[in-house]
Amino acid sequence: MGALHKGHISLIKRARKIAGRQGTVAVSIFVNPTQFGPKEDLSKYPRPVSEDNAICRDSDVDLLFRPTPEDMYFEDRSIWVNEEVLSKTLCGASRPGHFRGVCSVVAKFFNILQPDIAIFGEKDWQQLTIIRRMVRDLNFPVEICGAPIVREKDGLAMSSRNRYLTPTERQAAPALYQALLEALSLYRSGEVKTSRLTSRIKKIIGGIPGARVDYIQVVESESLKSVSIIQKPATIALAVFFGKARLIDNIQLSAK
Repeated sequence: MGALHKGHISLIKRARKIAGRQGTVAVSIFVNPTQFGPKEDLSKYPRPVSEDNAICRDSDVDLLFRPTPEDMYFEDRSIWVNEEVLSKTLCGASRPGHFRGVCSVVAKFFNILQPDIAIFGEKDWQQLTIIRRMVRDLNFPVEICGAPIVREKDGLAMSSRNRYLTPTERQAAPALYQALLEALSLYRSGEVKTSRLTSRIKKIIGGIPGARVDYIQVVESESLKSVSIIQKPATIALAVFFGKARLIDNIQLSAK
């Protein structure tokens, strides 16, 4: 959605590596209104157009697709792409209608641009999982490639919404990743009860002034089903508010 940072640049670099010099790398930038709720930050979402354009030029992008809402949506639109299982948890539970907007616009992008491969970051693990399911279920002829989370030196996952953080909030926000690492360490030491993993995270985040938890959950990585005992590859995912900034992050747990 723009406000590009090093995380986005890593996606572009991955695309170029896959495509090679003979292939075409396209970037879509679109602040999609249909994935924002009525009380969310659509009007305030950062839109540094010139800065984003320069990053794309410097990153060897062949095609920058930057439509307007009027380009993408008819006023009397009545068709949506709606995922009905994976979107019921995590961000989907706290942001009703969000993934209907995501799936609908990504499906439109696939139809317009017709890519062979599409690359999505793993920071929004739920989004990546839902897009993979949509491609599978609707037989889109596109391969979905996930790309690792890119972090600041202090561990904070890079995000366009990090721009919202005050200096004090920015100093505190890396504790999210530290909490996830604590839970990972606990899991690696033999703990498989998810309640104990999430309790450790809640204790750490609870000590951060101004932090407000939206959710902290452990889910099976592919099905996104909540689990009480980890027996398959799992993901610890969280969303936490710092002031007006809602930050998400996750960490992967391999099955033992």
